[in-house]
Amino acid sequence: MKVLYLTPWYPSARDAMAGLFVQKHVAAVQAQGVDVRVISSLGWRDTWRQWRQLKREWGLPDLVQLNVIQKQGLLALWLKRRYDIPYIIVEHWSGYLPENGQFMQMPRIKQRLMQSVCQQASVVLPVSLPLQRAMQQCGLQAQQWGQIDNVVDGFFYQKSAVSHQPSGRKILLHVSCFDERAKNVKGLLRAAKQLADKRQDWQLVLVGAGIDYDDVRKYADTLNFPKGLLLWTCELPPQEVAEWLHRADAFVLSSRYETYGVVLAEAAAAGVPVISTPVGIAEELDASIVQQDEADNHPDVFADKIEEVLFADRQTLPTIDAERFTPQAVGSKLKQIYTQVKRK
Repeated sequence: MKVLYLTPWYPSARDAMAGLFVQKHVAAVQAQGVDVRVISSLGWRDTWRQWRQLKREWGLPDLVQLNVIQKQGLLALWLKRRYDIPYIIVEHWSGYLPENGQFMQMPRIKQRLMQSVCQQASVVLPVSLPLQRAMQQCGLQAQQWGQIDNVVDGFFYQKSAVSHQPSGRKILLHVSCFDERAKNVKGLLRAAKQLADKRQDWQLVLVGAGIDYDDVRKYADTLNFPKGLLLWTCELPPQEVAEWLHRADAFVLSSRYETYGVVLAEAAAAGVPVISTPVGIAEELDASIVQQDEADNHPDVFADKIEEVLFADRQTLPTIDAERFTPQAVGSKLKQIYTQVKRK
């Protein structure tokens, strides 16, 4: 089976992290024997140029997977009308979420075009149920809705040799890109300060970097945490993030919005109890939920939730089936969808 991926985001020499989740889908279905080619571009002319060259070298695909309904959707729609090639959509974009609001700020003509592309897809697969609901609230309709997970690398499942070394302190781990509008790290810090005023037999480890990193660190300084209670690692490669997850006693996410929350899936794969706002797949994972208003405005309530999970007996916490995030599981599910769509 030949499948063409159309995506505005894909790893490159300029940005090795852009669209990494799409690249992992490609690898997962290739491992299932699917012949995949990728057209990655932000512009229509470049997309069309790549398509003409690919057609000469590879021929026509059996199916198209459109990753994010952007300008590439015009090519998916044209291939369906010109060659009767069906397409599916895997949607990751946060612009539909009301907390983000980008879709509703678009010109009406672009909204209608995106709605048309969505409606004519054989299957639309948002990466989470909250994202599907947000798309529907934006007026997008589909012939068939489904859901597909992002892929978690195998080393998140494998306990490292450094995991759970005795330190005398519980470890609370946070991983994010430090974009304050979305991640609300300051809300987490306010809750952490509430807990620090009560007890200090724990440590908050903050992994990541981003546009608001320096501002967040300055804000943390104003809270006057006890020395050593906060540990800032900056950005780490995925293997080192996995090592920290294997050391951690709990993982916390304070985001205002997420389309999926790959770090939630990675924490589940590592077997770490999760505390999270109700974003992305958090509720599907049976995470300990702190409501958004509590994360923003009630640090005492947030702190109580952290303490409850961080110092709980792990055997009393819910266990999570994380096998759904493996490359084998995700690749097999996608191939099954491809086969069903092609058969129709």
